[in-house]
Amino acid sequence: MASLDNDFCYSFPAVRGVQAGRPFYIATCPLRIIPKIFIYDEEEVPPELRAQRTLNKARIPEMSRYLVDNPDDYVFSALTASVGSGVSFVEQDNAPNIGTLKVSMNTSILINDGQHRRAAIEEAIKLKPELGQDNIAIVFYIDEGLNRSQQMFADLNQHAIRPSSSLSTLYDERDPGARVAKYLATSAKPFIGFTEMEKGSIPVKSNKIFALSAIKHATRALLAKGPKDDISDDEKDLALRFWNCINDNMTEWLLVQEKKLAVSEFRQEYLTAHGIALQAIAIVGHQLLDFPEDKQLEKIKKFQTIDWRKSNPEWVKRAMMHGKLSKASSNIFLTALEIKRQLGLDLNQEDLQKEQDLLNS
Repeated sequence: MASLDNDFCYSFPAVRGVQAGRPFYIATCPLRIIPKIFIYDEEEVPPELRAQRTLNKARIPEMSRYLVDNPDDYVFSALTASVGSGVSFVEQDNAPNIGTLKVSMNTSILINDGQHRRAAIEEAIKLKPELGQDNIAIVFYIDEGLNRSQQMFADLNQHAIRPSSSLSTLYDERDPGARVAKYLATSAKPFIGFTEMEKGSIPVKSNKIFALSAIKHATRALLAKGPKDDISDDEKDLALRFWNCINDNMTEWLLVQEKKLAVSEFRQEYLTAHGIALQAIAIVGHQLLDFPEDKQLEKIKKFQTIDWRKSNPEWVKRAMMHGKLSKASSNIFLTALEIKRQLGLDLNQEDLQKEQDLLNS
């Protein structure tokens, strides 16, 4: 360790540990200091001469807004940084691995993992300065050159796996859509007992039909809500009534619930066992919500007469791509438009033109 007796330095309360024979230090730092001392190399240099990915600036506003909107209830994971040789660790008496990490103000501190968090912190503090008093954990490693820093970046990221969309929905209490989806999963007839709460897609041998995330996206479409829009109790009840009414007029759903049709066969043979149909039905439902209740029911009863088999040529050309069901927005649109046609709903000229363009492309 270098001596810092004649140098200005940053001091961090820290704990020392060892990984692979190398020391590392876990410290805390006020958020207001993060933008001042942590360098992110944004110069236009080739990837082989960098130790980080380029900054995706489109991610920053959402991350910053998360901090600003949840000042009493946010969680940001630790930053990982490499620090030059101008460091020393001052141990506490009788506690050899607890002490103060001193870092020279003249040495470089390079973020190996967390550059987007760093940028978001900088923007959030501009909007809400009091956040600067909060702290974040930092894991410091001693800089051993570019090759080591690049390997650290690769090692830190190669095993990172995003949670599935359904698991994120299950654990998310901030998102109104997620809260409503969880309510519907345990309250709406088509979803009770048939909702996959953890995985984003349904395993082949599963006895579930709909992913929790699919229920969330479909209900947002039904209510015409964006990802951050609030959903009132009346709208939640409206969604429950809608899905229950659809269920009562969906022959195959009822057969599955009555155990007269196996889930595996249902998923293999019918469009209505998949998220694309749920999303398309919800889009149609949004139009139906403008009708009086008796007119709504009259139209919804026609769901019983639709041929929902995947082999139906209309679904083959609308819901499928390269022989497989597709969740692309264009396929959802085409599927929803055909459902509207089968229900006898009015189709505007703009949608008809878009349909023609997509089918001819």
